Amino acid sequence: MTRLAQLLDEYIQIRRGLGYQLAREPHLITQFIDFLAQAGSDHITNPLAIRWAIASPGGSAQRAHDRLRMVRGFAKYVAAHDPRTEIPPYECLPAAPSARTTPYIYTEDEITHLIGTARALSRLKGQTYATLLGLLAATGMRVGEAIGLNRDDIDPRRGLLVVRHGKFRRSRELVLHPTSIEALDAYAKQRDRARAHPRSPSFLLSLAGTRLQYKNVHFTFLRLLQRADLAERQPRPRIHDLRHTFAVTTLTRWYREGMDVNAKLPALSTYLGHVAPESTYWYLTATPELLQLAKHRAERWLS
Repeated sequence: MTRLAQLLDEYIQIRRGLGYQLAREPHLITQFIDFLAQAGSDHITNPLAIRWAIASPGGSAQRAHDRLRMVRGFAKYVAAHDPRTEIPPYECLPAAPSARTTPYIYTEDEITHLIGTARALSRLKGQTYATLLGLLAATGMRVGEAIGLNRDDIDPRRGLLVVRHGKFRRSRELVLHPTSIEALDAYAKQRDRARAHPRSPSFLLSLAGTRLQYKNVHFTFLRLLQRADLAERQPRPRIHDLRHTFAVTTLTRWYREGMDVNAKLPALSTYLGHVAPESTYWYLTATPELLQLAKHRAERWLS
């Protein structure tokens, strides 16, 4: 095994230990190391890194950027062991313009209407979906995190909810408002009466007594949008937009209350389960109102 291959093993182990899944990096960086060997180099250089990044068959500019980004991260680690290592500048092979979907920000009345529409579904299904939507709106959880909850992940006495299998395999605790705890407790009692012997430890149960499946949740949500007369809104509402709405509403309230938003952003980032606050900063430009509030705050600070 070459020295670069050994360093790659160490690099991948460290990154995965931090919670990154790294599905593609081991394979692609191994290809890059082989490319270096074929070029007669035992260390990373910028010209070779760029040549490899753009050599992907049929690759787009974005793919070349992604390949070079992987090399850049690896090169930063290798540079601590080999001073000959060159780290490709970020300006090389820039990313394509972001095409991030514009979120739909629900009003409080729309959320209430959606939950009421869900509750009108038959039997346990109605209570389950009303609770799911209320939980997403009240916590900003990801859908997968909510349907992944087990019964013992909710501690009513302490007012806590534990997300054990969040994105990047990161766990976190969420403090819940007393009204949220009451709603979850009420659902649990109804659920247990309807399914005394469930087939799953899941907190939210399907009619069959099993854990909810994301594809079924998505399909049911589309039906609820239609019944609530929200399906034709623009941009089209998504279930994930309940998470966006939670973040934007929280930031907007902080600005209106005169709080130090920059100081509080890391706390919101942790609550949402973001790996880094940079992901949360995106919400500052998510709506014209929030962007305007941020602008006014910056103008007062600079004046």
